[in-house]
Amino acid sequence: MIDTAISTALKESKPVYISIGCNLAAIPHPTFAREPVPFVLSPKLSNKMGLEAAVEAAAEFLNKAVKPVLVGGPKLRVAKACEAFVELVDAGGYAVAVMPSGKGLVPEHHPHFIGTYWGAVSTAFCAEIVESADAYLFAGPIYNDYSSVGYSLLLKKEKAIIVQPDRVIIGNGPAFGCVLMKDFLRELAKRLKHNNTAFENYHRIFVPEGQPLKAAPKEPLRVNVLFQHIQKMLSGETAVIAETGDSWFNCQKLKLPSGCGYEFQMQYGSIGWSVGATLGYAQAVPEKRVIACIGDGSFQVTAQDVSTMLRCGQKTIIFLINNGGYTIEVEIHDGPYNVIKNWNYTALVDAIHNGEGKCWTTKVFCEEELIEAIETATGAKKDCLCFIEVIVHKDDTSKELLEWGSRVSAANSRPPNPQ
Repeated sequence: MIDTAISTALKESKPVYISIGCNLAAIPHPTFAREPVPFVLSPKLSNKMGLEAAVEAAAEFLNKAVKPVLVGGPKLRVAKACEAFVELVDAGGYAVAVMPSGKGLVPEHHPHFIGTYWGAVSTAFCAEIVESADAYLFAGPIYNDYSSVGYSLLLKKEKAIIVQPDRVIIGNGPAFGCVLMKDFLRELAKRLKHNNTAFENYHRIFVPEGQPLKAAPKEPLRVNVLFQHIQKMLSGETAVIAETGDSWFNCQKLKLPSGCGYEFQMQYGSIGWSVGATLGYAQAVPEKRVIACIGDGSFQVTAQDVSTMLRCGQKTIIFLINNGGYTIEVEIHDGPYNVIKNWNYTALVDAIHNGEGKCWTTKVFCEEELIEAIETATGAKKDCLCFIEVIVHKDDTSKELLEWGSRVSAANSRPPNPQ
């Protein structure tokens, strides 16, 4: 059972578990004394004829398009196809975007990268290029109500090639099974004609984004000013964990330098996910400084994981964004249940710290205090777990959350299908 579980985890790139009765776990068995059986994992292989047929059909589909684009999705990682996807981008010269849940899997410093494709809340000018394309290849997408902004993406099936980890679907036409994504992308890269029309169009219409308004001295801190400073902290030695909520949208706008990690959880929209995810990520990659952006409502669900972070000696920086409620839920469906009891968050973390391990906490109310806190966290306290509580206005949200929330709300409240 253990060998089967391990091999399944390696093959599927997913977590596994086995259940053993508590009165059986310690019982000796004669096989335990023997040398382990050599462990061999049979590799997954593409069907050669299926692969060739899929590549030929896809190359014909894309090579006759005028302004095709590529979009990377979250299953690139499970398919171990990130490098193959970049090879395809290099070969085709196409504009390349990433779905929100795939952020971090496609290098953002690539010269043809145009941002996040997320329908109405995409990076500026990205959705216009993707949705006006006459062909698009999505590698490893997951379409749900959240990633499709309440099912409002302006995509047409007949224009799309959908590449899943072991399957390729071309427009309304054929589907090819037993074709591994990384094999397909690598072979397709050899057959594509160079076509940078979509990227040239993007380059022509692109206007750089502006900067937040300069804050007055001691002005209450705004969220866009906070993320302006978080952007400056990023490097190849850092990783960003974005909590479910407004941090989805604010972190999505961060430009990731080469080597900077990025994680967020879109499939289930699990509030509180990031605290445990931060613990796990920091433990797995101790050479990186993890920067977690967590809302107050989410933190209340899983706050106790900070205790294990301290026990493990982690040096994460947590920005606790305190706006007094479940702001993302307010935008989807408001009610009194979205207002939460305020905690003294820094005092709570100090109590968990209890003088054991390295921990530093502070509250910030304005930009001057934020700058000072970041200097301390990255300087004198760089070997500590740093917990920075950021006090912001309850209605201070990204414009993307306002747009996304109204569309998801409309999708949630639509009448049931009579069929």
